Amino acid sequence: MSNRLFQGLVHQMRDSIDATIGVVDETATIIACSDLSRVGTTNEFVSLDLSDSHDIFIRDGFTYKPFGSRVKPDYAVFVEGVDDAAAKYASILAIALSNIKQYYDEKYDRNNFIKNVILDNVLPGDIVIKARELHFNAEISRAVFLIRIISANDISAYDVIQNLFPDKNKDFVFNITETDIVLVKELKSTVDSKDLEKLARSIAATLSSEFYTRVKVGIGTAVVVDKDLEKIACFFYDTVSSEFYTRVNVGIGTAVVGVKDLARSFKEAQMALEVGKVFDTDKVIVSYDNLGIARLIYHLPTTLCETFLHEVFKVGSIESLDHETLFTIQKFFENNLNVSETSRKLFVHRNTLVYRLEKIKKLTGLDLREFDHAIIFKIALMVKKYLSANPVKF
Repeated sequence: MSNRLFQGLVHQMRDSIDATIGVVDETATIIACSDLSRVGTTNEFVSLDLSDSHDIFIRDGFTYKPFGSRVKPDYAVFVEGVDDAAAKYASILAIALSNIKQYYDEKYDRNNFIKNVILDNVLPGDIVIKARELHFNAEISRAVFLIRIISANDISAYDVIQNLFPDKNKDFVFNITETDIVLVKELKSTVDSKDLEKLARSIAATLSSEFYTRVKVGIGTAVVVDKDLEKIACFFYDTVSSEFYTRVNVGIGTAVVGVKDLARSFKEAQMALEVGKVFDTDKVIVSYDNLGIARLIYHLPTTLCETFLHEVFKVGSIESLDHETLFTIQKFFENNLNVSETSRKLFVHRNTLVYRLEKIKKLTGLDLREFDHAIIFKIALMVKKYLSANPVKF
């Protein structure tokens, strides 16, 4: 559609500008030109210049002015000539074409529509109307993936993800910040959490294998994963080199059908990442449905959390617990309050563990061998970690 938009404007401008004018895409292929015989040809040397910046450059007797909404230009206008007049024409054409492309995206582009829905920029009553206007199937199950790039080199993660999901009629990829990329994936009707985890891992593993980056991936809502996509997921995950460390956190939101709830699913994916960062720092996959107590604590006012801590612990008691004692407590919880099993995992005598538990009881007033006390202590530790992290609310 952009090609036709650009060709229409170029056709109208050709009589006003006494020179050959046109537009190339990011691969330096001419997609619109006043000389129709040149449409479809490519200049590979121009593509190298397009990857540098949005500044005007001259190549083979033509003046080029890149434009587009991304860091790397999407398109470039070219005008025959290398003088100031050619540069001015190129700049004016770039502004005109950029504006008409933006207008088209806002009014007719499905990708932009989904982006606005995700970011709550569309009124609920307008979503159905706009979806009908764009012939958008609003009753299909979809998954929202939030991909957070922690560190990367010059290779575009956005382009990598687009290449993974090239069907632009079903899958939508867009940036929301410099580090956050959203993928809305259309899915079939049957899936379980393991399928979703494989899909998330495939994205992270592919990014890692492309440019050895550290990433976090948040998955919003998901319902189905294609069998072919599952195979791709397994392939990419298995082929990542173990020499490169990749940190990945996956947040899985609740399942939705339709468009209206995509914004909620996206927020759940953000929340899953944040809650996982606070409470489950070692976990790779964090499901919104399985956050449990962590999700409850996350929604509590900080003042209520502080009051709870003051009621549970004596003044200074929690601060007096050293690293070794806290590690012992963690292992005791992991082994379901089993003294014998915990002592075996810690490689200490059973009596040594009992002595440590007695010490904790004297400091805090809670006997971790009693189930009720253990629950209170566990929640209190999570609340303290939550307050210390000062997480972002969604």
